[in-house]
Amino acid sequence: MSAANDRMRPYRSVLYIPGARERALEKARTLPADAIIFDLEDAVAADEKANARALLIRVLAETDYGTRARIVRINGLDTEWGADDIAALRGVKIDALLIPKVGSAADVEAVAALFPDVPLWAMMETPAGMLNAAAIAAHPRLAGMVMGTNDLAKELGTRFRPDRLPLMTGLQLCLLAAKAHGRTIIDGVYNAFKDTDGLRAECEQGRDMGFDGKTLIHPAQIEVANAAFAPSEDEIDLARRQIAAFDQATREGRGVAVVDGRIVENLHVATARQILARSEAIAERAV
Repeated sequence: MSAANDRMRPYRSVLYIPGARERALEKARTLPADAIIFDLEDAVAADEKANARALLIRVLAETDYGTRARIVRINGLDTEWGADDIAALRGVKIDALLIPKVGSAADVEAVAALFPDVPLWAMMETPAGMLNAAAIAAHPRLAGMVMGTNDLAKELGTRFRPDRLPLMTGLQLCLLAAKAHGRTIIDGVYNAFKDTDGLRAECEQGRDMGFDGKTLIHPAQIEVANAAFAPSEDEIDLARRQIAAFDQATREGRGVAVVDGRIVENLHVATARQILARSEAIAERAV
């Protein structure tokens, strides 16, 4: 799948599933997440790496995950497991390979040289990654970026704040890079998985900033993320009315229209069409 085509796919909810947990891997095929990150890195203990890899390869071969995007997070090439992860995944049907702790475009290139054809995603979770975000996003094999906010907070030595002010520079640098090169970009996790109100607020913040979706650590978070990152009925209605009004204005030889007391120009119509396309794509992939 090309980066351009990948941009049309909904990624409202992107759920991490540990590669070593067979029951969780099985349950994932029934969950209403837009994408699954099958994790061979942080979620798997060192002495379970080989077993998790073998289990995941078997499950991916045997299990139909429907419309959910299948993304595998490998171990880094600087570990004893990374090269074996890549070798084992060659030929396995997945939608993307997620590279951990990407600090430069060279980290993407190192994996690209070993793993052809499959789109690559980058975990953005280090200060170096933030500073090199533009070069990373520009790599021709890159299709997506995932914010690793827990690791980034650790590296920066920040304290938790609901407004995420200490992380904002990094988040926005990655957003700018992703948008400049047409890459999907997914917000980091919200750790307090029982705090629905806090999750909703962070999802809405990420959506308003421009993220395409939210990474999640628990199935209970999926519903909130799906709702937050989907166009609302009011947004869909407004988009349709803006398009209709602008089309009418064009037929009458005018370059602008007015809807609900606001000017509607070409750029507003382009946004309206994107909203409708996103809504249709979500409907088509509904579980």
